[in-house]
Amino acid sequence: MLSRIAESLFWIGRYVERADGTARLLDVHLQLLLEDPWVDEDTACRSLLKVIGSDSEYPHQLTRQDLLSTLSVDRTEQSSIASSLTAARENARRVREIVSTELWECLNTTRSRMPRKVSIERAHDFFGWVRERTALAVGIVESSTSRDEAWTFFTLGRSLERVDMTARLLATSELTEASGPSWTTILRSCGAYEAYLRTYRGVPSATNAAEFLLLDRIFPRSVIFALSRAERCLSDLAPSADRVGVSDVALRQLGQIRTNLEYRSAPDILANLTAEMTALQGGIGEVSESIKARYFPVNAMPSWIGEVS
Repeated sequence: MLSRIAESLFWIGRYVERADGTARLLDVHLQLLLEDPWVDEDTACRSLLKVIGSDSEYPHQLTRQDLLSTLSVDRTEQSSIASSLTAARENARRVREIVSTELWECLNTTRSRMPRKVSIERAHDFFGWVRERTALAVGIVESSTSRDEAWTFFTLGRSLERVDMTARLLATSELTEASGPSWTTILRSCGAYEAYLRTYRGVPSATNAAEFLLLDRIFPRSVIFALSRAERCLSDLAPSADRVGVSDVALRQLGQIRTNLEYRSAPDILANLTAEMTALQGGIGEVSESIKARYFPVNAMPSWIGEVS
């Protein structure tokens, strides 16, 4: 497979997952702002912008509508849902000969129907629509793509982005300092609340919720599950015949990240959760760079030299 095709498939997976994760975060946190009149709106909005990774500067007091407009439909904001879905569509256009017609039509239709403005009253419906469209895109890939390199690169991108989005959510100090409703909010953001209740059969506590989102091996949105799937994808792309160690840099980095979490207790990780999740984000960034260096090398553009007379 050509590196440009592999790279586009990788980023389609990441951007689709990013749009879904951002919609989940915004839906839950905007609802929390509506329900709790004692929350400092400006502080909460800036905190969420930081979680998402937005670099935008706002000298004025931020409101819920500002947050919604910036992270939902602002085409100039790289962290917004609109930008993520547009980028997914553009990457699909570059590899039109590889992706299925159904996936192309799904991403193209989603981008064309993206509204220019969303009101607070219609925000929940909009986020539900985004989740449905991203789920449709993923479902099309899962149901109609051969388990070859195309599917593997798409799934690899989705898995890494899922780890990153979960780490961003857990890194928020405002949420990790509290218990009860705050951890319920975190679980709902990840679509994990009902699955958590079926597993632990009790009100969410900091230790149990962190353990579930970080270490549960069978919940598909947990960090360990996503890391393990990313490892399998890398192993499928380049089966190792090494007798000693692991020569693939990205696979070695992923293994170190996974074992650092998997063989520690939840209270140990929770003791310094913000720093742990910040380090996890940095680790995923390093893995992404290693994957880029191996599979998506940037070739120097040819330079034309005039004929010597």
